[in-house]
Amino acid sequence: MLEDGQGRLEQTGLEAEVRRNVPESATAVGFALSATPRLAVAGLDDFLFGRAPRPLDCGRGLEIGKGQVIPEVNFTLPPIEINEQNWQEIRKQYAEMIEGVCQRAVELEVPGLLVEFETLPEMTTKPEWGLEITSVLAETLSRFHDSRGLKTALRLTPNDTREMRRPPLMRKGEYWDGMLKFFDGAGKAGADLLSIESTGGKEVSDEALLNVDLRVLVFALGVLAARDMQFLWQVMVAACRDSSVTPAGDTACGFANTAMVLAEQSLVPRVFAALVRVAAVPRSLVAYEMGAVGPSKDCAYEGPYMKAIAGVPISMEGRTAACAHLSHVGNIAQAVCDCWSNESVQNVRLLSTFAPTVSLEQLAYDCRLLNTAARDGEDGVRRLRDWLVESDAVRDPQAWVLRPDVVLRISKQIVEEHTCYRQTRRAILAALAEIKSAHDAGQLRIPAREVKWLGKLQRDAEALPDREEELLQEVLGTALAAKFLPESYGLDV
Repeated sequence: MLEDGQGRLEQTGLEAEVRRNVPESATAVGFALSATPRLAVAGLDDFLFGRAPRPLDCGRGLEIGKGQVIPEVNFTLPPIEINEQNWQEIRKQYAEMIEGVCQRAVELEVPGLLVEFETLPEMTTKPEWGLEITSVLAETLSRFHDSRGLKTALRLTPNDTREMRRPPLMRKGEYWDGMLKFFDGAGKAGADLLSIESTGGKEVSDEALLNVDLRVLVFALGVLAARDMQFLWQVMVAACRDSSVTPAGDTACGFANTAMVLAEQSLVPRVFAALVRVAAVPRSLVAYEMGAVGPSKDCAYEGPYMKAIAGVPISMEGRTAACAHLSHVGNIAQAVCDCWSNESVQNVRLLSTFAPTVSLEQLAYDCRLLNTAARDGEDGVRRLRDWLVESDAVRDPQAWVLRPDVVLRISKQIVEEHTCYRQTRRAILAALAEIKSAHDAGQLRIPAREVKWLGKLQRDAEALPDREEELLQEVLGTALAAKFLPESYGLDV
């Protein structure tokens, strides 16, 4: 049930079903570093790529956030049916992909290499398949570290398969059981980091995006997603602790990146997609409140907010992710990154070689430029950072809300609130103010057809209730209530 309408959870029988201990700190939804709201990044001069307030050592000698930007490469299969008959071919392809990536990384003298393995749905519903591929990748990374001195780490990102049932069962059932097996087996299979693209609240968020409905979006992110993040990351952090794996971070990909892709196709306004990005920040922060330490997921474009507030190193993607999706934030996404990623690329043959190796080379050269700037000291870092920002920021509100100065200003307002719902509401109001001010000053271009949306979204945001309990009761009285199961989110209604 809702405690005084502020979003704190009472323990229910569903919480008791979790088959492990949870961190003692996991007591409230919402992120706060201390009793006095403050940011981990003190100011703009300290908001830099390659340097995080809480750097991380992981894997085989890999350092993240200590001064250098590290390439993170992600690869996947070309179209192929995943079944027993094709399994040896699938295994062979992953072995060839990691071999080519590691060999090229050595040849290009990268300072370190982070590899992400995002499982395909069949590899999570049948965990032994995904864990077998994890072992294949881990063994190759260890071999290149031992024989060639390549500093490496492996991030494992199993699917959140719970959304394969609608309405989703978030805390029990066959899909949840498969995910638990994956969490438990990650360390033994050789993973160094554990992440996920969680989907709690997506069954409602999808409706909000299709209808450009800010009120429903806030319910999806600030009420449902926040509760699921707390539940899920309690389990993941505990599983990591039991197996000596680093709990890395989550991503609002299913929410904000969906909005970004829809905006790119002119199906939703860009100003709305920008608000979705910022509205997802409080939800993603819950992972770090529960004990995640980074690096954040590459497709979490909200990463700069994670770094500003929680101080964790972040992985980002931009122009090098064009193999997976298009965007208007290809340069600005790199401005304060600690790892630089390609999102994911299929194992297809190009003129030079296979695409995963090509992606690694592109990432390596990008990181080499960033790290060369860093050798000129903080002035060199700030200069390149600002060029990356200015090249994109004026052209799209989605880029504007990723400006480091804007991130810091909005983040300061977010941490003044103490529940995820109020943080989400505050984030939207703060982002609207930043976008409107920049547009009025001629610093940000917004298509004429979208300017009218600023007023509508402002009115919608100001009409949000102060207490989430009011919003919950409102939603329960509509057809939207059939889209989700309250008990899957610990809501006693």
